[in-house]
Amino acid sequence: MKIGIIGAGAAGMMAAVRAAELGADVSVFEQNEKTGKKLFITGKGRCNFTNDCDQDTFLASVVSNPKFLYSAYSEWNSQQTIDFFESLGVKTKVERGNRAFPASNHSSDIIRALDRRMESLGVHVRLRAKVAGLITEDGSVRGVRLQSGEKYLCDSVLIATGGLSYPSTGATGDGFRFAEELGISVTDTRPALVPLVTEEPYITELQGLSLKNVTLTVPLGKKKKYSEFGEMLFTHFGISGPIVLKASSYLAKTLEKGPLPAVIDLKPALSAEQLDARIRREFDEAQNREFRNAVAPIFPAKLRPVMVRLSGIDGDRPVHTVTREERQAFGRLIKNFPLTITETRDYKEAVITQGGVSVREIDPHTMQSRKIPGLYFAGEVIDTDALTGGFNLQIAWATARRAAESMCAADEQMY
Repeated sequence: MKIGIIGAGAAGMMAAVRAAELGADVSVFEQNEKTGKKLFITGKGRCNFTNDCDQDTFLASVVSNPKFLYSAYSEWNSQQTIDFFESLGVKTKVERGNRAFPASNHSSDIIRALDRRMESLGVHVRLRAKVAGLITEDGSVRGVRLQSGEKYLCDSVLIATGGLSYPSTGATGDGFRFAEELGISVTDTRPALVPLVTEEPYITELQGLSLKNVTLTVPLGKKKKYSEFGEMLFTHFGISGPIVLKASSYLAKTLEKGPLPAVIDLKPALSAEQLDARIRREFDEAQNREFRNAVAPIFPAKLRPVMVRLSGIDGDRPVHTVTREERQAFGRLIKNFPLTITETRDYKEAVITQGGVSVREIDPHTMQSRKIPGLYFAGEVIDTDALTGGFNLQIAWATARRAAESMCAADEQMY
């Protein structure tokens, strides 16, 4: 049986390994000069390759179409991924948030392990081999056509081309084009797990300021809202950091309709009453000082002038002249620091692509196209994405294994 795989990223390499283990003659076509180019930069080069969690936690961390992944994850879970890389000689470790990494903190260990395994199994890896399109016959896929004009005929083809995020790694969206050329639906795509752009000038004044233990809240209608506690960062264009990247996956689609108001609770551990008591305490200890100096201990240095300006209270006023109403309004400002989110940053800064080949077009048990026999999909090219923490790579591993096993099983049934 001959199998062609387009893309030597996480999904493509995993599928190649599994198909070759099952006896298939596998050829992988990669347009870059090396394998695993995006994998190399994941987790800031450390490669958070999965999340050591149970199935419920995994599915709850999938933003788009989690039910589609139920079968694939059931067949290949996070622990199996860890065991797999350990079996290939990669020592692993699990850190905060159940994030699994190579013990060396080098993503190259994961890539080398997959490269070595493919080589030992006789997988043909074709580098600098850009696929121009698919070859079909009688409504079924029969191979791939390279940009060079060369044709490769096979029994089935797996599209594992990734999405559009990090175009510097070769992400071009070719997989979406291949699907659409065959009449397969592709949902709207957008950057996800990406920093957010804000409107207010004072946000950019805070560039470089990192805040820990704050809560970002974005109303999404009368009853629905996004709210997350954790760490964030102010940038020259808006906001970034863990809770912001997570927010982007939930807000990106809504942002296409227009800007969203948001608030940051700078002191979420304190109730309004507790915060007011804290402010009164600072005022009592600095009764004859200016307002700007009295509130200084409450905030990081970079945030102080912005907070004073937004309060509407003259910073030079003696603190004992600040009224009860003004003080309480200042407390509300601290609990509701305002900003307006206008858009996401682009694919150059996005960890993942949201959207892709519609899950309605793919059999979740096999990863095969429902329309085109012999055509399979795995990884980021599919319209399913998750939060940070190793979940997206787990999607790649699980869907790739499922596709590889299905391709081999389908080929056996043919004969």
